[in-house]
Amino acid sequence: MLKNLFKLEKLKIYVYDNRKRMGVPLEIFEVMFNPESYSFTHTNKYDGSQGINSSGTHQKYTYTKPHTLDLTLYIDGTGASVAGSKDVYKEVDRFLRLTTYMNGNTHEPNFLKIEWGDLVFNCRLTSVEVNYKLFNRSGQPLRAELKTNFAGDLEDSKRIRQENKSSPDLTHIRTVKAGDNLPLMADKVYGDPAYYIQLACANNLTNFRKLKVGISISLPPTKK
Repeated sequence: MLKNLFKLEKLKIYVYDNRKRMGVPLEIFEVMFNPESYSFTHTNKYDGSQGINSSGTHQKYTYTKPHTLDLTLYIDGTGASVAGSKDVYKEVDRFLRLTTYMNGNTHEPNFLKIEWGDLVFNCRLTSVEVNYKLFNRSGQPLRAELKTNFAGDLEDSKRIRQENKSSPDLTHIRTVKAGDNLPLMADKVYGDPAYYIQLACANNLTNFRKLKVGISISLPPTKK
């Protein structure tokens, strides 16, 4: 037990063939050396189009890009790692096969999960720059530096929960709970219980006061 307390945890990349990352991973890529650092980039995109004969504009929000993770990995063939040396070419090819190349069954690159300490990041590899360094007398590389960029990849259900959109100009799905009725739902989303009639029509309901607990109600966008 004490031995595990002092064991060095290595960054691992879990490889899946499904977006939910369910079941046993296809493979696990464990780094030889933990990165010295990693960085996240968060980007909002705005439309700053400016009209003719105008002196300024406002930045109109359009969308938020997925978070991206940048980290540098090393593959070593000199024996400097406690894990021993590896065939650099083969290990680089394995990394590319798992993260970059198309999976023949899904016809797209694999789905990844990076874990290291508190870092848990569901992602897809967007780019990798491979730099070979230190060569033996035969010209074989003894070390490779992989500069990687991963883009966050959320399931639609998780993305919607994270965005937590609640404005009345968007379509919402609500699960009926005990005590719910259409006027209450309309008031909560649109700020006016009178919209219950539109909700009843949109959901083909005849009894708007007694709703079956557990059913889903669609609340379409509307303008007041």
